[in-house]
Amino acid sequence: MPVNSAAGPPPGDAPTPAAMRRLGLSDADFEQRRPLKGQITKSEVRAVSLYALRLGEASIVWDIGAGSGSIAIEAAFIARRGAVYAIERDPASLPLLEANIRRWGGGNIHPVAGAAPAVLAELPNPDCVFIGGSGGQLAAIVDGCLRRLNPGGTLAANFAAPERALEVRRRLAAADMETELSMVSAARGREMPGGALRLESLNPVFIVTARKAGLPPGDAADYGAEAQ
Repeated sequence: MPVNSAAGPPPGDAPTPAAMRRLGLSDADFEQRRPLKGQITKSEVRAVSLYALRLGEASIVWDIGAGSGSIAIEAAFIARRGAVYAIERDPASLPLLEANIRRWGGGNIHPVAGAAPAVLAELPNPDCVFIGGSGGQLAAIVDGCLRRLNPGGTLAANFAAPERALEVRRRLAAADMETELSMVSAARGREMPGGALRLESLNPVFIVTARKAGLPPGDAADYGAEAQ
């Protein structure tokens, strides 16, 4: 029997059939921490962050501070022939991460329990790195990722505080990375009594993006074919 895509996702954390998986999940599609529900990379910021990562079909991705896994899961939709490693150190978040991966994952997402940068040693070198949390080890994580990032690879990091974003941008620029800093400020419509709508602002998020010199493996192969 064909899957009815209009029926919505299955209840709980039951696996979602492949035909129903789509890029563009809502925040409510993910299990989140309670009473801290809402501490998730919001969909508007998620869209910009995923775009900034320059994901390819075969990308190897690190999501550091994965939390509920929203970035890792949607990155895996794009990197469907690659692998996404969702790294989380908080024991309270791991069951939610694993439940979301069971529900939305396609088999190419690997939860990794432990604190970066130490836990990164056993992972394959990444093409794309997203930093959503650092556990107080931000400088060490950034430096470790720069050493391991493949040529042509991209690092993107999200921050609530502009000071931390500027600190990381300076660190990346000092390593001769091509860097960008942007701010995402969004608002969502909320219905008021009487049916009118008001805009409710979300907290702004600062996104630092850096690209390592060189061509990624796929681009290098394409370049070589064109040159022949």
